[in-house]
Amino acid sequence: MLRQYELVERVKSYDPDADEALINRAYVFSMQAHGTQKRASGDPYYSHPIEVAGILTDLHLDDETIATAILHDTIEDTIATHAEIEAKFGANVARLVDGVTKLSKIEAQTENQRAAENLRKFLLAMSDDIRVLLVKLADRLHNMRTLHFIKDEAKRRRIARETMDIYAPLAERIGMYEFMNEMQTLAFRQLEPEAYESITRRLEQLHAGGGDRIARIASGLKLLLSRNGIDAEVSGRQKHPFSIWRKMAERHISFEQLSDVMAFRLIVPSTQDCYKALGVIHGRWPMVPGRFKDYISTPKRNGYRSLHTSVIHAENMRVEVQIRSADMHAQAEYGLAAHWAYKQGTGTPDTQVRWIRDLVEILDTADSPEELLEHTRMAMYQDRIFAFTPKGELIQLPKGATPVDFAYAVHTTLGDQAVGAKINGRVVPLRTVIENGDQVQILKSKAQEPQPGWLNFAITGKARAAIRRYVRHKERDESVALGRKLYDEIVARLPAQLGPDALGAALKRLKLPDEASLMIAVARGSLSDAALMEALMPGSAGGDVAAMPPSQRQAISIKGLTPGVAFDLATCCHPLPGDRIVGLRRPDEPIQVHTIDCAKLADGTDADWVDLAWGDKSDGGTARLQVIVKNEPGALAVMSGIFGTHAANILNLRLSNRDNAFHTFEVDLEVHDLHHLVRILAALRAADAVASAERA
Repeated sequence: MLRQYELVERVKSYDPDADEALINRAYVFSMQAHGTQKRASGDPYYSHPIEVAGILTDLHLDDETIATAILHDTIEDTIATHAEIEAKFGANVARLVDGVTKLSKIEAQTENQRAAENLRKFLLAMSDDIRVLLVKLADRLHNMRTLHFIKDEAKRRRIARETMDIYAPLAERIGMYEFMNEMQTLAFRQLEPEAYESITRRLEQLHAGGGDRIARIASGLKLLLSRNGIDAEVSGRQKHPFSIWRKMAERHISFEQLSDVMAFRLIVPSTQDCYKALGVIHGRWPMVPGRFKDYISTPKRNGYRSLHTSVIHAENMRVEVQIRSADMHAQAEYGLAAHWAYKQGTGTPDTQVRWIRDLVEILDTADSPEELLEHTRMAMYQDRIFAFTPKGELIQLPKGATPVDFAYAVHTTLGDQAVGAKINGRVVPLRTVIENGDQVQILKSKAQEPQPGWLNFAITGKARAAIRRYVRHKERDESVALGRKLYDEIVARLPAQLGPDALGAALKRLKLPDEASLMIAVARGSLSDAALMEALMPGSAGGDVAAMPPSQRQAISIKGLTPGVAFDLATCCHPLPGDRIVGLRRPDEPIQVHTIDCAKLADGTDADWVDLAWGDKSDGGTARLQVIVKNEPGALAVMSGIFGTHAANILNLRLSNRDNAFHTFEVDLEVHDLHHLVRILAALRAADAVASAERA
């Protein structure tokens, strides 16, 4: 453990103007507050915050951040209060300590809920001052270094998993690769102990067998570059066990098949020297195709810049080479900590980092702890591609991203209004996967709304969170509207008129918080008609009144509701406005709408039937036709021409049967209503090229 004077000297060595008294007061206060508390290792508890502060001195952080590190556990683990911290150390330190402090554990919460709430508070504080993140990462790193002292294996694995899923990606996002690598290695040791031991043992054997192979290759690289007039600092290392294990898993290969387990770093004076060194290396050894990455011209989202390449060295051995300048190296080692805004005297940290804003937006849209954790992990996804806006702005996305993800990455409103996209000038569907280097233009309309179907191909956390939020709100509003119609119809069946206080009394009997919750329960079928009638008017659904609740007296209109939200249009019969329809209501499921003559209704005996009707302005639906055309040139054109003449859009066309004389097609057609479909069928039947046309 660092002594008090050692910690102060460390800070004063890079910041002579640091507030020595502040650090001394924090040191003494932390020791007194934690008192006789012990860690799992048996060390005094206050040794932990002191070591965390020591880690941050390596990043050359300011006196307030060092004081925060020393005090970061006092509010959580001692009787010290926020007001006491503010009085002794100032508002800034108190705010930072509060940001790092986790929420008090609530026994009623699940593990996921605790993790999500802690993450929520932490991210909000981080968005206000990035120093919160730096302290938290140092805190987690030291906890991981001492994790092996915890006897409970389940607790060790939980902490390791949280580190792997949340904190290591956060370190990567701000470019602190040394923190990331160490945390991943320590977490990997706990999560996959057998794999860790196996890879570590093989690396030791490789090192023993190869002797000073790394040193020899490094000296050879330095000599080659110096002969070409490039002064370079060359260092080599074996790759980290977790990095090796991940490559083995991704490529489905064994350790023996993995050839690039060594990596070399070249630090040169300038950017021009980076490219010059690259040319020299590629001129000496053949490059491995597909392994060259230029992060200087297109930096990573976290600001990381470097040239990466893999070459085939002697004896068919692959080695990875990273080439960067000294400034780039400082950025790669310490990331955001290397150029924090307040260090330059601006007074406030840089809070406008795009990914931080995205994370904070996810906080506002997540509905459950599981959803928050899922979307946050998505937002910190590591394997990325680069795409450009029409104005040349660089947007980084995960591999497999679509124009929907791109639109939400630019702005949430643009995502909500997206109707299509152009990739490299060509109009494409929204589900098209964006390739690295594509230029993407989003086509928008103010009349557009997010579609539930987008969740099938949107992959970024920000996009999925925004779509889910919209669907939730839409579903709630429409469920309330549908529930209201069902409620009014049920009330009409009661033997007497309801009094003004009947609804409030029913809510108390059903233990529902408000009227909207009641309507949602009615719409989703989680509350039966009989139970509602009994709650509204006790005895109205009992055996002394009637054996069964009265049947529905009038049809319920579904005008204005969105298919797939409050109800689903059945794909077996494809109901259209104008069809007589009926709904099947099952608990906690959207109402499924069928035509009255659908054969599938016979299978719905476990569902409540609801008589439905189309609203006056209901428009649009999908009809399925079976059309038999003559096997002659132009027959398909005749059929398509009739559809075009009647302004009907073909959604799907399938050849279901062919013979010498006739071809049978199944056509999914977008039409206005039943009358529109009848006119199309009449026109088809009148055509000489069409043998028959029927609704399937």
